Amino acid sequence: MNLQERIQLLARLGNYMLSDEQHWNDVKVKASQQNHWFTAEFIGLAVKNIATQFLDKNILEHWTAAYHLPEKNPQPASVGVVMAGNIPLVGFHDFLCVFVTGNKIRIKPSSKDDVLIRHLVEILSSWNAECSELIRFEDLLKGCDAYIATGSNNSSRYFAYYFGKYPHIIRRNRTSVAILDGTETTGELELLADDVHQFFGMGCRNVTKIYVPPHYDFIPLLEAFNKYDYLCDHHHYKSNYDYNLALHILNNQFYMAGKSVLLVENSSVFSPISQLNYSFYTDKTALATSLKSAPDLQGIIGHDFVPFGKAQCPAINNYADAVDTLEFLRWLNSQAASVNL
Repeated sequence: MNLQERIQLLARLGNYMLSDEQHWNDVKVKASQQNHWFTAEFIGLAVKNIATQFLDKNILEHWTAAYHLPEKNPQPASVGVVMAGNIPLVGFHDFLCVFVTGNKIRIKPSSKDDVLIRHLVEILSSWNAECSELIRFEDLLKGCDAYIATGSNNSSRYFAYYFGKYPHIIRRNRTSVAILDGTETTGELELLADDVHQFFGMGCRNVTKIYVPPHYDFIPLLEAFNKYDYLCDHHHYKSNYDYNLALHILNNQFYMAGKSVLLVENSSVFSPISQLNYSFYTDKTALATSLKSAPDLQGIIGHDFVPFGKAQCPAINNYADAVDTLEFLRWLNSQAASVNL
């Protein structure tokens, strides 16, 4: 396949993902049954974001044109991709990057999220048999030319040990924060509720901490968060909420409780499921400067930053950890080509 053929296949896949095709609906139900954190709502949200932000034909053409990719990859590399499983199809962008560049991808999916990606690869292969050679699933990733691995801080150390001698991108735990200045409208606070609650707050782009000015009024914020009260009907989420609430009560720690989230003053940018940390600031410019260089942050939400409600809807060129995956693969292919000159 040449580049244009790959783009056409991906655009067709986007249309399929947005369709009401019965087999696809059955697969989404199966994924939800396998992982109870993958609700129908959040599977649908992940699918919609991927299809509209990544798999639109014009977006794909504009994105790849900026890298001057050749129509055909003369020296395809074998790229091993270890996918995470915290939210539905979280590893799709890595798959997309490897596939669109014409490289061979060897996927080790997470056991928590293998139903959806396996089905989408089957669909691609049914449309073009060459996909079955370019895309394979592996239990062990050995003999690849490069690796892209996403996991926890602990697993990233293992990835670095096993893959360190090869060209690689290794990602670890990250999260996102929001800076509020007290002038946010009700609509903006409701959009922030999306950034906090979508995917139960388990994505690296979810807001797990907010920074607020002194004497900030939390009441409008908690009222805006009421739109997600129904999350506590989810057994696993409610268990986390009750557990964290009990801890704060036993430790005699001050907290503010909404029906869907606990607000706790805490210096950490990471917070447990069902909790949102907060800290006060006095100098917004100094705070923003310090956060932009923080190694644990994926993004900052707020006025002058990523717009409210857009945390979980990144553009196709908004790369995780700010590492340009497509440029990495383009470099990998150029290195292979130079060796064979």
